[in-house]
Amino acid sequence: MRNNLGRIILTFFSILHLEVLASTYEWSGHADKSFAMTNEAIYLKYVCEYSDEAELYLIEFNPVADNEKYTIVLLSENERVIDGRKINSFEFVAFVKEPGNIEFIFDTTMKKTSKDSIENTVLGRDNADYEEFSQRIIRQKPIVIDIKDSRVELVGEFKLSVKKDEEKQKAYEPYHLEISIEGRGNFKALKPIEFNIADVKVFAQKPIENIKLTKDGYRGSWSQKFAFVSDKDFVIPELKIEYFDLKEEKLRSLMIPEIKLKVTQAYKKEKLLDESEESWEFNYEIIYYILTYIAGFLVAKLKYKRVKKTKTDDASLKTKIKSAKSLKELMITLALKDSKKYEKLIIEIETKKVTSLSKCKKTLLTQLK
Repeated sequence: MRNNLGRIILTFFSILHLEVLASTYEWSGHADKSFAMTNEAIYLKYVCEYSDEAELYLIEFNPVADNEKYTIVLLSENERVIDGRKINSFEFVAFVKEPGNIEFIFDTTMKKTSKDSIENTVLGRDNADYEEFSQRIIRQKPIVIDIKDSRVELVGEFKLSVKKDEEKQKAYEPYHLEISIEGRGNFKALKPIEFNIADVKVFAQKPIENIKLTKDGYRGSWSQKFAFVSDKDFVIPELKIEYFDLKEEKLRSLMIPEIKLKVTQAYKKEKLLDESEESWEFNYEIIYYILTYIAGFLVAKLKYKRVKKTKTDDASLKTKIKSAKSLKELMITLALKDSKKYEKLIIEIETKKVTSLSKCKKTLLTQLK
């Protein structure tokens, strides 16, 4: 009886001691600017400082969102103990979509181990694994930002560069163009570029992002590659991407002037007759582009009923894939079978992004199982 009484008294004083020496905490929050443009990066930081190591406390704080007013992305979350005091910090980057005053008001949940959980541990009850938490909702002080209208989605500091082939091509020979944008800002506002040119087959790769989130928004580069194929002269129209320059505080444009392509015939009849005695090497690349161009023309002009794929078709394609002696031969097989379906792989082979015949075969055969 005395033992039980002693344990109860010990528990009481332990709880009383914890209450007297309970952790206290204080929240603070700030932004790196008091006004900004729409779609400009706004850095937000919230810090919770405790009076001690606060081992019994947990924090739930997640204002990350993407709605009609703003987008908020988590930059970092950190917990450390300095001079026996715990400090929790949360960093976010916000992009506001509408002009006017915006108030960032967020709720934070403070979770603390309950008295019941302490009693379960001290008294050695059977349900020692049972954890209880008391919760308290803390509303952060408002952070008010005055938002001006940038009038465009893309905001930051950017530089455009272009890599392109010579502006004189043979018929059905691909003309390569690569567009790259470097800098800082809301890179997520950049959309894939599309070119629609009459009588020109355009192969466009998906944009490649190499960016990292920082206090100033996303930093890095964005690029997209294209290949244009035609049998006649054509023009790639002027490209203009408008953005708000934060450094100069005005609207500017990333521009590529129109590109006029002179296309010559790959072979002339008289030339073939003059060089009839010379050896002629079979060019798979030219044949591929001819077949691709013709296939695209026929698909555009003719109406047809979709034929259900059969096992015989698959078996035939598997045989052709297995027997291909080179990547170019495999590329022609895929172009003849279904140029649209295998367009991505065909481009990767043509641009030498795919260089292993065996790996390419293995991937295709796996897809056909």
